[in-house]
Amino acid sequence: MKIIQEVSLISVGSFEESKDWSIIRSEVRNAISLIVHPSGTLSFTINPTRHGNGVKPIKEACMIALKDRFGWRLETSINYATKSPGKVDATKVIDNYFFALEWETGNISSSHRAVNKLVLGLLRGVFLGAALVLPSRKLYPYLTDRIGNFEELEPYFDVWRAIRIEEGFLAIFVIEHDQVDSNVPTIIKGTDGRALI
Repeated sequence: MKIIQEVSLISVGSFEESKDWSIIRSEVRNAISLIVHPSGTLSFTINPTRHGNGVKPIKEACMIALKDRFGWRLETSINYATKSPGKVDATKVIDNYFFALEWETGNISSSHRAVNKLVLGLLRGVFLGAALVLPSRKLYPYLTDRIGNFEELEPYFDVWRAIRIEEGFLAIFVIEHDQVDSNVPTIIKGTDGRALI
């Protein structure tokens, strides 16, 4: 799988220029590049059936790679609000802070909640940095119906950019398939992520 775009949505302070971000960015990029389909191939080929491919196995493949290869924690519970906004998909500890990563598997409303969860962590000073992974509009039609995607979320970027924080960083990674082939099997709508790395 490939990353076709990276957007620095919020960057206050020096984190974006830090060695920590350089390492984290490399780990995220490597984990995404390890996602292949069908199993045993060297690239990510998707069956172009409209809404025919599940998203959870794709996410799980990335999470497994982050955990097994780079020591990230998965499904991290973090209490930084009166009511917990939910677990974070993956975290990496940097000094006394977290870097948080969310991978979108829901609809566009879920994408807004994911960004808000990350921004709230920045506002509370719990996250030093955060990132959201979203499919491109080109990948979108082949995944579960109404999955959140970059082009649908982009019009709201100015809202999050207007948030005032003393320090923090939020990036968006936009992912896409390497090629399309109607002869490859569709990705099941389950959680068999290990089969994709």
